[in-house]
Amino acid sequence: MIAANSPSAMVAKTVTATIPIVFQSGSDPVQLGLIASLNRPGGNVTGVSSFVAALEAKRLGLLQELVPRATVISVLVNPNFPGTAFQLRGLQEAARTLGHPIHVLNASTTTEINTAFTTIAQQHTDALLVAGDPFFASRVSQLITLAARHVVPAIYSLREFAAAGGLMSYGTSLADAYQQVGVYVGRILKGTKPTDLPVVQATRFEFVINLSTAKALGIEVPPTLSARADEIIE
Repeated sequence: MIAANSPSAMVAKTVTATIPIVFQSGSDPVQLGLIASLNRPGGNVTGVSSFVAALEAKRLGLLQELVPRATVISVLVNPNFPGTAFQLRGLQEAARTLGHPIHVLNASTTTEINTAFTTIAQQHTDALLVAGDPFFASRVSQLITLAARHVVPAIYSLREFAAAGGLMSYGTSLADAYQQVGVYVGRILKGTKPTDLPVVQATRFEFVINLSTAKALGIEVPPTLSARADEIIE
């Protein structure tokens, strides 16, 4: 079985203890109870850890660099995502270091996303961080449309957001992660046991800036920031 994200991997594990499961997880798979350890996963589960939840603090720092005068920064999280508590701990720590409090907004349905953006407008949010989460990854168009409508600079966890018109993204490469999942599936089909396959940790990170969106928002991207980008979308 292939589990495309943390929630599906957790469900799959409750269904079978014998069929091999290969996951792609944005949260700590040990903390979630999917495996015993990264080097020795144990049981029938192994896969790829892409550190999505662990990168929120980095995203917050990049957002502040792009919008240095932002005083009201909102963070959109999905309270039903297993990694949310971990995400928020890292974000709160980073916010204290940067000296900028964050306003946490929850959304786990399309309606709640709309409501969150209404709150963002009411709070006169200067910048927005959309946390890494499988649900948000399925709502790319809605999130980008609302951010543009409310003229709020936002950073996301996946390149796919920036490619679709989002301002900026930073995170691991999903294509690379799923390629590694495919490699493990192939090895299992050839007879290797999941317990003998250490969890792969993602090593390819992508920082993408959409200059067209920046111009539409009236934001001038600092040369020091664009120089660090892996990809600039004109």
